[in-house]
Amino acid sequence: MRKLREVRRVVIFNHCGGRILAWGEGGGHAGRRIARLPFGIKSWRRNGYAGLEAHPPQTTEFEVPLPPHDAIIIGSGPNGLAAAITLARAGKSVLVLERNATVGGSARSAALTLPGFTHDVCSTVQAMAGSSPFFQPLPLLENGLRLVCPATPFAHPLDDGAAAVCERSIDATAAALGGDGESYRRLMQGIFTDWPRLIPMVLGPIRVPTHPLVLARFGLAGMQSACALADRHFRGPHARALFAGAAAHSMLPLHQIGTAAFGLLLIGSAHAGGWPVARGGSQKLADALAAYLQSLGGEIRLNTEVKNMDDLPPARATLWDITPRQFLAVAGHRLTPRYTRTLRRFAYGPGVFKLDWALREPIPWRAEVCRRAGTLHVGGTLEEIAAAEAASWRHEHAEKPFVLLVQPTVFDASRAPAGRHTAWAYCHVPNGSTLDMTQRMEDHDTPDLP
Repeated sequence: MRKLREVRRVVIFNHCGGRILAWGEGGGHAGRRIARLPFGIKSWRRNGYAGLEAHPPQTTEFEVPLPPHDAIIIGSGPNGLAAAITLARAGKSVLVLERNATVGGSARSAALTLPGFTHDVCSTVQAMAGSSPFFQPLPLLENGLRLVCPATPFAHPLDDGAAAVCERSIDATAAALGGDGESYRRLMQGIFTDWPRLIPMVLGPIRVPTHPLVLARFGLAGMQSACALADRHFRGPHARALFAGAAAHSMLPLHQIGTAAFGLLLIGSAHAGGWPVARGGSQKLADALAAYLQSLGGEIRLNTEVKNMDDLPPARATLWDITPRQFLAVAGHRLTPRYTRTLRRFAYGPGVFKLDWALREPIPWRAEVCRRAGTLHVGGTLEEIAAAEAASWRHEHAEKPFVLLVQPTVFDASRAPAGRHTAWAYCHVPNGSTLDMTQRMEDHDTPDLP
């Protein structure tokens, strides 16, 4: 019914002295006093319309158009599309505005190197896709999405030619960690057992926990720094490096409180879901979300850049899937001075330097297990990774950066011509860095790099 109504009937009662009462059908002023009545608020509350008998009103009736959309969302990245789908599923009319020619934001794909080679602009591994409370109920399979998993979620080559490895099985992972195997099994088995109850609380809105003991158990471990948790549970270099590599996805110094939670959740997701990628590129994930949104009646306009908030069509709500600086540029004149100062003080974290490769053959890793892993964490020991990650927060460039590398064509041949392969890798750099890190990444003193 809401979609069928294009206007709202509003009646204005005009009283002496210019005082007014607005009364309407639905909408913000329906049944609400918006100015003092001539006979006083107490009389109004006590007698309702009776007070109007002593002051007969003159009435004016007119039509006020309803906004064409309940919500306008700026930006079609994963967060913007998720917000649009959530609103559309609730029966709201939604318009998404995207300045690029394709949807997706960080989940886009393009031919960044050679024709026929598909590379992801940013995100590739969808580690939480199989566990996400948002994704699980969506019919993305019917909208063209296929998720594929590597045989091994991730591996961590070390300088001695060996590698630590995270398999789908906790037992198989523990068996390769020697003396740290039993400690790893106890730590991760608890996370894995609690996973179905833990993830909705961790990834969902902040509210009273449905399983407080489960969340408390996770919090006691996750609130530690990654270094502290590794020191407490592991002695050998393999287990310590394996955990550090997962925790370093946080882009935070590994001595910082709370970084253990990143390692626990990412390793837990590897055991629970296998670190899948979208077959054909992350663009397929964005396209599936967009197709589902449109099936719900949502509208998407591409090549539409918003340069001023005042240029937007009317809507009941506007959601901005952009950065604080971008928001200031388009809406600063509509913000309070206090909120403007808050946005200007927003502290950005480190950036990344990314490389994409078109390859004639798979990367010839020395450790055989690395050749079947989807993701490689290349950075040496826990101590070396911690030093590299701390450097970017000191506005320094690590001489031996921690490199996160993905080789998707090992298990998704659709991304490259027959017999060819793709890979991409990135390292963390100081915010605002313009330094070319290609040489440091490709000449990394771990000889396993391509």
